[in-house]
Amino acid sequence: MDNLVIVDLGSNSVRMTINEVHPDKTFHELVRYKEDSRLSEGMGPEKRLQETAVSRTIEALKSFKTRYEKLPNLTVKAITTAAVRQASNQQEFLDRVKREVGLTFDVLSGDDEAFYDYLGVMNRLRVEDALMIDIGGASMEMVNIRDGKESNLISIPFGAVNLSEQFHLNNQIKAADFFDANVFLRRRLKDIWWLSEARTKPFILLGGANRSLARMSRRQQQILHVEAIHGYQLSTNEVFQLYTNLLRKNLAQRRQISGLEPDRADIIVGGIMPLVLLLQMLDSDRVIFSESGVREGIIHAYLEG
Repeated sequence: MDNLVIVDLGSNSVRMTINEVHPDKTFHELVRYKEDSRLSEGMGPEKRLQETAVSRTIEALKSFKTRYEKLPNLTVKAITTAAVRQASNQQEFLDRVKREVGLTFDVLSGDDEAFYDYLGVMNRLRVEDALMIDIGGASMEMVNIRDGKESNLISIPFGAVNLSEQFHLNNQIKAADFFDANVFLRRRLKDIWWLSEARTKPFILLGGANRSLARMSRRQQQILHVEAIHGYQLSTNEVFQLYTNLLRKNLAQRRQISGLEPDRADIIVGGIMPLVLLLQMLDSDRVIFSESGVREGIIHAYLEG
């Protein structure tokens, strides 16, 4: 029996799973951990990782290491996505992590991230036609699924953290900032020619902001096992109602919403805004949540390799 550890360093959080790999190439997730390290905080237009965020992230990685370093038959795969991918000081950061933690990260391209998301989803949710959307802290990946296969994919360099910072969506939402953010997003999304092929398809949702949306809905409906969101569905109108409620509240009020992590309250509007615009543009009637994504895609690729 082998132990496969996946360390996934995102723009808003760093996650780790420890997986038991069986001889028949199946796997079982034993445990998962998450720290909200917010690596992309304050990167700004110069796209430079900031010392406070870097130190916070390295401490989280060190903490994770204590949980897996003594496991037998160990393989560790470390991946990182948008924040490091975009960073002007990427190599400096990677060298420091290697020196202080002993981890060598594979920096996924945007297309790779979208494809691994697709692999993770398709091995858990059997769908024929859908638009898969993963909204992270500093990027957003989309895959058009047609006849059960990846038809088109793209990664766009905006997400919950950088949109919230750029358009001041962290606290009370001002009309001018809300308008500017919507105009910016609509222009960028309209440039993606193949999105019209996804019209009326259901959306499959991944990423921290989307998971928060599902948890808020389940809390609101007093559903047991709030975290069990895999396969959970919401109508477009239900998504709009949850979003409208968020827009009406300031930061302190959003932190009191049941199901929404307080540490995510300042970026939740920026995180959900692209989803709401896409629902409007493509006239989709529902969304389906997936707990499987890039980490599960990496595992499946590893087992098939």
